Amino acid sequence: MFIASYPAVGSPPDGARWIHTRPAFFLPVPVLRQVYRGKLVAGLRQAFAQRQLQFPGGLQPLATEAAFRAFLRSLYRQAWVVYAKPPFGSPTHVLHYLARYTHRVAISNHRLVAVTDDTVSFRWKDYRHGSQIRTLTLDAEEFLRRFLLHVLPKGFVRIRYFGVLAARCRTHALARCRRALAVDPTPPPAEALVAPRSRRTWPCPRCGAPMRVVETADRAPDLSRDADQRSAL
Repeated sequence: MFIASYPAVGSPPDGARWIHTRPAFFLPVPVLRQVYRGKLVAGLRQAFAQRQLQFPGGLQPLATEAAFRAFLRSLYRQAWVVYAKPPFGSPTHVLHYLARYTHRVAISNHRLVAVTDDTVSFRWKDYRHGSQIRTLTLDAEEFLRRFLLHVLPKGFVRIRYFGVLAARCRTHALARCRRALAVDPTPPPAEALVAPRSRRTWPCPRCGAPMRVVETADRAPDLSRDADQRSAL
């Protein structure tokens, strides 16, 4: 699951005021109509250029390039309808629902029933039959295949922020929003209150007692130079 986070409020670049949304605002439906239409038409145009479309029966006249382009132009003259409505339940309910997809692994440990060298057994909920809890046993390779389907490719993120929450301008944008709202800056995170590195302690991997830093090496010693000095002696 991919989630795009669009803030519904913000401030202009000058930061002089705070812009609120309407009380009943949910999504910019007129904007979604244009974006959805543009994405779909662009996908159809690319699929036609790559000869991935088929035109059976009454769609055969659209097989020519001129006819297909005329068909795509006609789509822009129509008012598209995007069905959007507020979610069921409260905002807290929505956050709990989305958190199961964005902040959890594909399967938690408490659902695992048995693990052998060749098979994995786990519990699952059968929603088609009254949400009954059943047990399923899969081969280890099939279990790993299904598990890896939930792992995003490199460079992808589950939640992508836009607007004032975008990673590229979040620091300056949020500061501008706080000035527009006359809100004090947020306190530094807990990590910033940690003692300097020289005062940190690390547990010993053998006995667990805190280790004390005796010396810090800035770089690796030049062994060849030491060898030349020893040979000179």
